[in-house]
Amino acid sequence: MQFLYGSGEAAALSYQAFFGLANYIISMASDRAVGHDLRSVVMSPGSTLDAPIFEPCGDKPLAVVLDIDETAVLNLGFEADAASGVPYDQARWDAWERTGGGDVTAVPGALDMVKAAKAENVAVVFNSNRSTVNADKTAAMLAGLGFAPVVHGDTLWLQGDAASTGSGKDARRWAIAKKYCVIAMAGDQLGDFTDLFNASAQAFEARRASVGGRYTSVLWGHGWFILPNPVYGSALKGAMGEVFPLDKRWTPPAAGSPATTAPAPEIKEK
Repeated sequence: MQFLYGSGEAAALSYQAFFGLANYIISMASDRAVGHDLRSVVMSPGSTLDAPIFEPCGDKPLAVVLDIDETAVLNLGFEADAASGVPYDQARWDAWERTGGGDVTAVPGALDMVKAAKAENVAVVFNSNRSTVNADKTAAMLAGLGFAPVVHGDTLWLQGDAASTGSGKDARRWAIAKKYCVIAMAGDQLGDFTDLFNASAQAFEARRASVGGRYTSVLWGHGWFILPNPVYGSALKGAMGEVFPLDKRWTPPAAGSPATTAPAPEIKEK
């Protein structure tokens, strides 16, 4: 929490991601302006990580899709209590969605990216697991930070929209992609890009490796933009033996062994 909400390093990473995203948006908008055909960066139904399907956009209006929490917005008021030891509670989070709109701040660089997108006539669409019941409060919170206009069902999609269930976002992404040419997406969790990353059958090592696959590795910074979040979410997984495999453990050599004895200096003739 100190890192994400307080450090200059985290702010720098966020600026880096959003300025890179802004440059990418300008590049794609320029390609469209000179007549180049564009493809959506949303994986279509039937895709796999090894065989993704990216549909051509035709003449759909351009859009960038953002997650909200810890991507566009830092939930300072809510997480301050969490940092003090208050355990997560869904009812408390629901109350936060309804009443905490004044105790947030924009992620560094996010509003700069939005300004660049609007200058290129690229819509900014939010896809979040916040509740549809609190849609008006979420829209007002985003507007208060400077992300307006935000319209539920058009530029704001929430859990339950598009018949989505649970925390999966693919159904909403597909609905957004029907109307917009999604040229870029940004999020702090792998599930902000495709639900395939969170397949229940995928082992720990395989999930980490999947972001560097033949088709996924080239998307980072080129359509998909990841923000730092070491506080919560799908990244915080892995047992000790998975994160630090036994074949990579290091044991310091015993004192006085050849490995700890400095070699005699080599004397060279001039």
